[in-house]
Amino acid sequence: MKHIGLLLTLFLTILSCSVNEKPQFIAIENVRVTESTSKQITVVANARFNNPNDIKGELKTDDLVVFVNDNELAHVSSKSFKVPANQEFSIPLTAKIPTDSLYSDKNLSGLLGSLLTKKIKVQYKGDIYYKVFGFSHSYTIDKSEQITIDF
Repeated sequence: MKHIGLLLTLFLTILSCSVNEKPQFIAIENVRVTESTSKQITVVANARFNNPNDIKGELKTDDLVVFVNDNELAHVSSKSFKVPANQEFSIPLTAKIPTDSLYSDKNLSGLLGSLLTKKIKVQYKGDIYYKVFGFSHSYTIDKSEQITIDF
């Protein structure tokens, strides 16, 4: 009888902590250049989510691709981020883009336009993965934004 009470308590505890649905991807926000040198441009953005569940989880980015002026220039991979329960949260995405890749032949026309306007088009494209209790889900990201840079 003692074991049945213990099993029932454990079962009720597990049921009260539920995973109702996957965390909701809201947006890629605050895309900005944080550093611009002669060797590289550092672009940072925040991926914003809302977790409606009572259970924490984990998010990981694997090979999120950064396009500048429609040309693939960098990849973003990061450590896992802890997902808080019942909260809205953001994870940082950082890409370091070598400036010499901006000067290649395929980027020349885009570079000339960027020099004149001091603006570049930055696009994040790829997947972010959510994991909890063996359950996983991927979020497909495809976000573009025009940002101002200083050379």
